[in-house]
Amino acid sequence: MIEYRNLRIALLGAGSVGAQVASLLIEHGTELGERVGAGLELVGIAVRDLKAARTADLPEHLFTTDAESLILGADIVIELIGGIEPARTYLELALNSGADVITANKALLATHGPELFEIAEQVGAQLYYEAAVGGAIPIIRPLRDSLAGDRVRRILGIVNGTTNYILDRMDVEGDTLEEALAEAQRLGYAESDPAADVEGYDAAQKAAILASLAFHTTVPLDSVYREGILAITSEQVAAARRSGFVVKLLAICERLTDPVTGVEGVSARVHPALVPDTHPLAAVHGANNAVFLEAEAAGSLMFYGAGAGGVQTASAVLGDVVSAARRHVIGGPGVAESTRADIPILPISSVSTRYRITLEVADKPGVLARVATLFSEHGVSVEAVRQDARPDGASPTATLVIGTHEATESALAATVAALGATDVVSAVSSVLRVEGL
Repeated sequence: MIEYRNLRIALLGAGSVGAQVASLLIEHGTELGERVGAGLELVGIAVRDLKAARTADLPEHLFTTDAESLILGADIVIELIGGIEPARTYLELALNSGADVITANKALLATHGPELFEIAEQVGAQLYYEAAVGGAIPIIRPLRDSLAGDRVRRILGIVNGTTNYILDRMDVEGDTLEEALAEAQRLGYAESDPAADVEGYDAAQKAAILASLAFHTTVPLDSVYREGILAITSEQVAAARRSGFVVKLLAICERLTDPVTGVEGVSARVHPALVPDTHPLAAVHGANNAVFLEAEAAGSLMFYGAGAGGVQTASAVLGDVVSAARRHVIGGPGVAESTRADIPILPISSVSTRYRITLEVADKPGVLARVATLFSEHGVSVEAVRQDARPDGASPTATLVIGTHEATESALAATVAALGATDVVSAVSSVLRVEGL
């Protein structure tokens, strides 16, 4: 039996996710209210254009262009408009009014999260953001709550469905990157301007959020190392498959010690990587997302599912709505974010991992020894070498694929620079990190 007053919910944005949230609130509002002991009333939807086409048939009386008045009359504000402004201004207004806020805005959280969390703490409100990373995958709440007493060592995440779809098409179907991207755009996985996805910006924003949660310290977006997938070729993907790897765009957040200074800190990076085909992340196909987490006590955990889509993301948003409503019924201030550890943020040069380097070299005696010497001189240990000579002597060059033992980024960068400067190497075709071993 519901005895608490109705909670007024304001929705900002009616795009694919916003429309799904509104429809589900209207359809299942009574059932959700029974779960928390309070009626849930969608009192309005703020949009820029009242006459714009909608993906769902929603009551016209709910729409308004007066976002500020809608916010000031709400108990819970859901922000699904995206971008930095006016979203930031609206969320600051909502929090300062005492409303709880729910957002899926990864760009805003990665850029201005600390300021928003501080406002929420000062006024006793709560900022929820389960839908900001991984769509329907529940990863924010486990990191923030379930694993708060553990020590997370490392996160490997496929957190961008568009790039995973593209790389999966290249692996399974043999597409070029351009062909796979065109198909992703046709299916609606990629925007007409896919830069945010293929250049790694979206994944970097999510990495900043995950690292801040996992290591209880603020990890600024500009400290996240970022590489996209535009340099990945179908030849690289095919060669990886022959060697027992798949290529994935990974968000990697980890605790580490700088090998030079001995400083203990954390690192966050996004880049394409070779993942062994026996690793759970290698089996993540299509536009799905997955987060593989390693903690000291809990061990290895994996969260897998749809990383995007209107109804899938709406599921995470409504989970936050239920949590916010329960907090209102129970009472008490919001729970502050645990980001006070103040751990140093280390650069990519502090990272150590394994590598596979592909070189085009002169096909003549002594070249392999020369190349091996350059690796040794820069402190990079070679694990394996494969040489592919051109058939029938058709070309004066050969391809060397060199796998290394674990080495620092700085040592590897120096090695690659030296290889590019020697006269026996005509090209450094690719350098890919190996993760998940």
